[in-house]
Amino acid sequence: MPSLGFPELILILVIALIIFGPGKLPSVGSAIGKALSEFKKSSRELVSDEPINKDEKI
Repeated sequence: MPSLGFPELILILVIALIIFGPGKLPSVGSAIGKALSEFKKSSRELVSDEPINKDEKI
């Protein structure tokens, strides 16, 4: 599978700018960032079989 290069990322950014508009783009980026960080946290918990947050007990 080919990887995304700089021209492809610019094209995706331009398309997102056209679809969402310049006012809503920061909030969409923030929501995507939060979703990715939650996904990474959950996948690390599944791999290690223990919660990442030490205060949280099961």
